[in-house]
Amino acid sequence: MIYDPSTSYNVVQRQIPAVPFVDYHHQLFSLNKTFLADIHNRSKTCGYTDFMDEYLTFPPPGPLASPPNASAPGCDLWTDIYYAVSLVNPCFDIYQVATTCPLLWDVLGFPGSFDYLPSGASVYFNRTEVQKAINAPVQPWTECSGGVLKQNTSPASGLSVLPRVIERSERTVIVHGSLDYILIANGTLLMIQNMTWHGAQGFRSAPQTDFFVPYHSTSLSQQEISAISAHNVSSDIMGTLAASGVMGTTHTERGLTWVDVALSGHMVPQYQPSAAYRQLEFLLGRIESLSQVGPFTTDPENWGN
Repeated sequence: MIYDPSTSYNVVQRQIPAVPFVDYHHQLFSLNKTFLADIHNRSKTCGYTDFMDEYLTFPPPGPLASPPNASAPGCDLWTDIYYAVSLVNPCFDIYQVATTCPLLWDVLGFPGSFDYLPSGASVYFNRTEVQKAINAPVQPWTECSGGVLKQNTSPASGLSVLPRVIERSERTVIVHGSLDYILIANGTLLMIQNMTWHGAQGFRSAPQTDFFVPYHSTSLSQQEISAISAHNVSSDIMGTLAASGVMGTTHTERGLTWVDVALSGHMVPQYQPSAAYRQLEFLLGRIESLSQVGPFTTDPENWGN
């Protein structure tokens, strides 16, 4: 199971689907009409629009052609969109595009599009006592440090080993958060439509089945939350709140399952923990499908089954 993976060229997973992504989430970008008209024109000129129209189809028309050249003048639309939306929303988060100001922070010092550490705070894993406690080298630490994987010159997995992984596994799951801009869901679907596994290329039909997350016993109704808040009563249950119901779409063909998770950014287990837990149950074979309606297999309501 892989979440919001980098499995193809950047032009496929960022540049080609960038303008349709902005169109779909236009209220979260709030870009002016002049800029929108410009990026639509450039998407067409750069060949991105035609590429999406021809190849993001079900079933695919055949092997995908080589993608357009993103280094051509005016064709780095992904970056131009990022700079433009950052003027409108300085706290714009490429990992979760629904984020707005004020700028939040976390103990890892990397809450969104860039590092941020307020005065008086410290990065947890950069603390000497923490590094000693976990037997790590005492040295500067940052999340997503550069240079760690830059020696890897292997071709992208979707263009090399991933089809064989699917064929050798009982089930493979690719999950993508719908609010992720660093890697865009339709770009990953383009990669899937170019893959051949178990004797056929891509998905034969478009993903449209509801992905269902159970209503679980630790969830609270809005009335219960209001009652607890009104009486200033702390509850461990409040820390376990997570989404329930239809949380996106899913599709399975020939051992590969795709999931597009609603209201989630790049780090699906962080943004939608209950959805990720349900996906883990499916990966382990505890449920038959991600559209199955019923409790979590570890929920007390299900212990008698």
